[in-house]
Amino acid sequence: MDVLHTCALEIDEVVRAGTHGGFSGQRETQYHLDLAADEVALRVLLGAGYRVVSEESGVTGEGSLTVVVDPIDGSTNCDHGVPFYATSLGVLRDGELIAGLVRNQATGTIYEAEAGAGATRDGTPISVSGLTDFTKAVVAFSGLPSRHLGWSQYRALGAASLEICLVADGSLDAYSVARRSTLNPWDYLGGLLILREAGGVASDLEDRELVTSAPETRRPVFAATDALASFLREAGTL
Repeated sequence: MDVLHTCALEIDEVVRAGTHGGFSGQRETQYHLDLAADEVALRVLLGAGYRVVSEESGVTGEGSLTVVVDPIDGSTNCDHGVPFYATSLGVLRDGELIAGLVRNQATGTIYEAEAGAGATRDGTPISVSGLTDFTKAVVAFSGLPSRHLGWSQYRALGAASLEICLVADGSLDAYSVARRSTLNPWDYLGGLLILREAGGVASDLEDRELVTSAPETRRPVFAATDALASFLREAGTL
């Protein structure tokens, strides 16, 4: 966990320098800040002997532990000055998700978890809301829902890892993809363990395994309870 903290903190320092604005021109929707943050992530994580799977640079290095990292999740928010973006890190050993850390780089708030040890926000234990009534739920989406399912309120905040963590700490009741939206493992793995350790549930709308380091998209649902998750799954494509 010390290495994950170091990685996130050093990325924060680079981003706060404010010298990496605009698109990189190398890939659609990639910003200069993504590349600057990825350079830091590789230096720290490879230096610690980890195999790294990054959104920006693919697979690098070798090691018994694999860190799946999104150096800046919510890079459009970051580039436009919207204070909701994060560094997300999920650690795999032999295909098992064993640790996760998500740092809100705009506020410094840190969510983290180790398998079997619970989840925390800035060192304080967290848990999901426990809500079961969807009509009272505050939900967030990746993508634009095509219809209203009866939720109380909804949000689209633009940084999946943080939105999952908001479900984990009870601020949101559910987070899901909508329409054609998909997520990659670097978007959700760090938050996935935090959610599960906080008592939440997660599944894929197409019944695919969520824990993977392969660069394959998924269509996940993250919820405070089985009741909310089942409701969203049964609703199908929004």
